[in-house]
Amino acid sequence: MKCPFCGFANDRVVDSRETKEGESIRRRRACLKCDKRFTTYERIDEIPYMVVKKDGRREKFERHKVLNGLLRACEKRPISMGKLEQMVNEAESFVVDSPERERKTTEIGELIMSRLRRYDKVAYVRFASVYLDFKDVKEFMSELKELLDTKEAAAPPAPKTVKPSAKVH
Repeated sequence: MKCPFCGFANDRVVDSRETKEGESIRRRRACLKCDKRFTTYERIDEIPYMVVKKDGRREKFERHKVLNGLLRACEKRPISMGKLEQMVNEAESFVVDSPERERKTTEIGELIMSRLRRYDKVAYVRFASVYLDFKDVKEFMSELKELLDTKEAAAPPAPKTVKPSAKVH
């Protein structure tokens, strides 16, 4: 905190108390250089974190919406609540860490899809079908084909079967 009188960057807090409404804290400070006193007020940062929708609208980021989408995608799938909570935390951190206090829903969706793709392919396809808003079956099949191609590329080659030779008597 810079002193408003001399601009020195260090001070000490002489007195601290809540305001009558309890929404901020009033601090009496003394500059360590010129010894003049000044008052500061401390309030909770209430500017919401925002998401920018595909159509350009801005909405307040809401954790429960992300969690509800994940719960629907992961219904009857073997993904623990801990993993879902971790994905929601990562999405929230992604928004909170933005210098502009906002992120595009496409960025958040990509983050979640990349996690789901690692954990459960069925949940990934369910989430992607809503998130990517497939226009027709061809788009859906294209995504499934890509998923299968990456799965086959990552899978180890199948072991060769050796036919037993006929016994000679």
